[in-house]
Amino acid sequence: MAEVNDFRKELEDIAKTDIFEVANDQENFVGNPFKIDYDRTSILTCDDWKYNVGGIAQGCFLLAFYENDFGDDEVHEALLIRAIRPCPIPSDSSVISSRIEYFKEELKTAGKNRQIDQFTRFEFSCSGLECSILGTFYKDKDGVIEFGADLENFYSPHLYKVYKPSGKYLKYIVNLRDSDGPLKPESNFQIGNVRYSSSRKNYDVDVNSQESVLMHTKDILGKRTALFGMTRTGKSNTVKKLIEATEELSQKSNQQSDQRSTNFEDNLSPYYENEVPKDEVGQIIFDINGEYANKNLQDGTAIFEKYDKKVTRYSVLEKDNFEVLKINFYRDVVAGQELMRGYFKQLGKQSDYVEDFLGVSLEDSGDLVGGDKIRYNRKIAAYKCCLKLAGFPVSGPDKLYFDGCAELNTQVKTGGIDPKKGVSYDDAITWFSQVWKHYEEWDYLKNYETNRGKPWADNDLKAALRFLTQYRRPRERGPVNSYIKLRSLIKYHTTSATELFEDNICKLVREGKIVIVDLSQGDPEIQNLYSEKICRAIFNSSMKNFIDAKPNNFIQFYFEEAHNLFPKKDDKDLSQIYNRIAKEGAKLNLGMVYATQEVSSISSNILKNTQNWFIAHLNNEDEVKELRKFYDFRDFADALIRFSAKNDKGFVRMKTYSNPFVVPIQVKLFT
Repeated sequence: MAEVNDFRKELEDIAKTDIFEVANDQENFVGNPFKIDYDRTSILTCDDWKYNVGGIAQGCFLLAFYENDFGDDEVHEALLIRAIRPCPIPSDSSVISSRIEYFKEELKTAGKNRQIDQFTRFEFSCSGLECSILGTFYKDKDGVIEFGADLENFYSPHLYKVYKPSGKYLKYIVNLRDSDGPLKPESNFQIGNVRYSSSRKNYDVDVNSQESVLMHTKDILGKRTALFGMTRTGKSNTVKKLIEATEELSQKSNQQSDQRSTNFEDNLSPYYENEVPKDEVGQIIFDINGEYANKNLQDGTAIFEKYDKKVTRYSVLEKDNFEVLKINFYRDVVAGQELMRGYFKQLGKQSDYVEDFLGVSLEDSGDLVGGDKIRYNRKIAAYKCCLKLAGFPVSGPDKLYFDGCAELNTQVKTGGIDPKKGVSYDDAITWFSQVWKHYEEWDYLKNYETNRGKPWADNDLKAALRFLTQYRRPRERGPVNSYIKLRSLIKYHTTSATELFEDNICKLVREGKIVIVDLSQGDPEIQNLYSEKICRAIFNSSMKNFIDAKPNNFIQFYFEEAHNLFPKKDDKDLSQIYNRIAKEGAKLNLGMVYATQEVSSISSNILKNTQNWFIAHLNNEDEVKELRKFYDFRDFADALIRFSAKNDKGFVRMKTYSNPFVVPIQVKLFT
């Protein structure tokens, strides 16, 4: 409780901060603007001023205060600016010439015994600094401080003075929100601290530039969040911090469960008044590298250990304490066929007989009767025979039941086979094989279409029989592998009669649980397939609730190594489930957090719908060029290329949904 009260007081102090007090302390002064427009300003500064404020790092925040009133009107206005790079000043050429002359004469220009006069020393210390303008602090008619993310008007640059904020004033700036009202302790959490540069030299212990940076509930729940950066720059640690924060929000929701209501109007907002979600938040992590599902050597931690009572782990392999991502192909014929389709789709175009087999309709409408029911059962039996021939271990009853006819039953085998009474899989295979082999010879089959007006075998059954017998046409055995192609899918078959894994996962996240899908040991094709299958099931469930006017709890998707799963940059197929979550997920309370090395590897449809950005080190200009397109990341284009493997893990530039500009931070370590 004491910790909560301390945090509440910290937020109250932020709310009470008067940013205009920064200009009252001349120790914060760093220079004067000499050029200004709507986007940029250039200021004159000098070494002493920079030293007094603890240095001016690239990307640091500064404030340009307007200091001239018009008549009796007081103007309360301060431009929030960011230091970008040095810029030329008119005296540069003469100063450079003088420096060179001093160097030629080997005169000492620094230290206590320097051989230059005070005036020259001051001239040498002056420099220009280009800054970007992020917006304007001003007071409204009621004296309340507001922030606008642009420049409505600017005056002559000599009427401004520039100061560097630190301490509580810096904390006020980096925790600025676009929303009204004070920050609430229940719905905010610390993501990290302000960090301007890779080097962390302390000029003055009294100058604090490492203030805490907060994130808000509404910044992450139901939003799209991107994490970009080279390997080992702290992306996974940031993801774990977001998972941790989300779980804490979920626990707070559970503590307020007595406030929940079934009234429709009360559920129009998914949040309580303190901005805690009304329902527990479900989280699902697609773990390509296995670092969330298993304890790893990099940081010695795992999400499943910290929240073991809420975590369910899934794997494509059968392992202790893991649920298995497998399908009973005999019991769930539709789901099994969907898995086949997805698998072969990843492999590219297939032969016609394979495409025809994958196109066989196995859906049971539930209202089939008479001849339609007979044909459906016959088709399902032929499909299961293909599975048996491919080597899928039989699950469930060891007999198949379907209608033949007396004439065919006696022709397929000496002594006859009557499938209506139930036959073994081997006898069923014999029955179907003989029928297809003699399809154009036996009188019953030849005359069926003439007598009934339709063929005995419809197109779906013919496709299954071709696949089963390897006969492209009756009497003609073709050189096709057919069912042999299915053998690579046997490892994804289970003989247990469990619930479909995607349905079970959907139930778990609806209950506010954490699901980790360990894809580290699966084929790339299956990684994509299972990920898409699970995402689509959750998306469809949320869409159904939305259409039926039922509330959806927040569900957060996490994708590590997202480039392995997401559509590529130029893929314009908006029907892909990841594109749909990105574009439609907000209204369904579906959030997406994705991490990868390259901005250019992600579909533009997903990037354009991303609200939160965490950018670590990028090692080439092409990626930085892609990043320049979004928000004010162009201000950090130069700095993102530089990196210290020892010091810069977790050093990111962060843009959140509710914060109007990018903030450079050091992300806290997940423990």
